[in-house]
Amino acid sequence: MECLGKHIILELWGCKSQALDDREGIEKMLKDAVEACGATLICVKTHKFCPQGVTGVAVLAESHISIHTWPELGYAAMDVFTCGQHVNPEETIPTIKAFLEPENIEVIDIKRGVMVKKEECK
Repeated sequence: MECLGKHIILELWGCKSQALDDREGIEKMLKDAVEACGATLICVKTHKFCPQGVTGVAVLAESHISIHTWPELGYAAMDVFTCGQHVNPEETIPTIKAFLEPENIEVIDIKRGVMVKKEECK
């Protein structure tokens, strides 16, 4: 079955607290992840919270990559949503792991825009 988009959700635990609170580092990680998966970057926006935490999004021609961090818990939540056959969201994972150094990562894989015929739903 064909899908319009691929969406992976990343649950990253045991990450380096310094990395989770590094706005500039997270911005670079997002840009590197875009390059790694073959997507087209439109823009990156990050925000540093006080006293800690960073949120960021890379807007892509093919959709987006987002991150929200909790340095006090060693946790990051990420979405990598891409459209098009030339982009592979799984290719972002090595770049993300190299920067955040999680002890544990869970990858949830979702196919978006899947057309299911009515007879297949029985």
